[in-house]
Amino acid sequence: MRMPATAIALAFLTAAPATAAELNLYSSRHYDTDLALYENFTAQTGITVNLIEGEADQLMERILSEGANSPADLLITVDGGRLHRAVEAGIFAPVDSAVLEERVPAKYQHPDNLWFGLTTRARVIYYDKSRGVPEGLADYEDLADPRWKGEVCIRSSSNIYNISLMAELIEVAGEAAAEEWARGLAANLARAPQGGDTDQIKAVAAGECWIGVGNTYYWGRLAASSSPEDRAVAEKVGIIFPNQDDRGAHVNLSGAGVVATAPNRDAAIAFLEYLTSDEAQRIFADGNNEYPVVAGVQPSGPIGAYLDFKASDVNASVYGTNAARAVQVYDRAGMP
Repeated sequence: MRMPATAIALAFLTAAPATAAELNLYSSRHYDTDLALYENFTAQTGITVNLIEGEADQLMERILSEGANSPADLLITVDGGRLHRAVEAGIFAPVDSAVLEERVPAKYQHPDNLWFGLTTRARVIYYDKSRGVPEGLADYEDLADPRWKGEVCIRSSSNIYNISLMAELIEVAGEAAAEEWARGLAANLARAPQGGDTDQIKAVAAGECWIGVGNTYYWGRLAASSSPEDRAVAEKVGIIFPNQDDRGAHVNLSGAGVVATAPNRDAAIAFLEYLTSDEAQRIFADGNNEYPVVAGVQPSGPIGAYLDFKASDVNASVYGTNAARAVQVYDRAGMP
């Protein structure tokens, strides 16, 4: 019988040096619900988690400036593109873990085991229910169809989520086709890009545009909100998971890697393994309306009603390796 990931991590820690009584976590996830993860891990292992929060780029710069004396053991951040920046900066060291190999699907792992995905979120198409389902809109590629001129709301092309989406399009379709798509998308904008993903959903609900693009967990937050106004916004929009008849919906992730100079490497690996346990995956999912990376963990929030979709099999590392080309494609296409 397969041993649960948490049990494996605890067994691993039994053999760890007695000095590994703490780990220093640098995280750009600013969700209070994540605190339960740290408290549970400490309760189970006796290892104290020292949390240092900040924006992803700031944390990476801090680790680099601290150099060999950095106290950082583990870096958690959001989006494959940002994880790639850490790889390029030499921040991560590879991790050889049977637990992580078993629990985390290969498409959500760095090819050289420099980072591992922890949660996912799909980038979907929202539509105004009062106007009905936009006929013929099934794929990301359809967003460039002239029939949707003046109907699309999406945040800026400089946003990391849209850069990662473009990076995948380049991977599957090539630069020329991706540029043509971006040019068509730019022509279909209902307004100049503004705000975050929540603002796109609200714009659709308010009738400013028929169609919007955003990550699923933003809708989940609105649907689970204590505010009746937020819940009303969520109710007014429908969700289309794109490309279900071919490659599947673009899925991004949050993930973590062990820092190359980690003073508490064994504890960092054990914590990373714990984060893939069913318990931790459920806390992640329910705390921020994200999808677990581990199969079989059922979220209890509103996003749990949207589990039955096909996700792209493109490895998330592509979001970083193609990021520079993605920015260039958007620029050439005139996508704001």
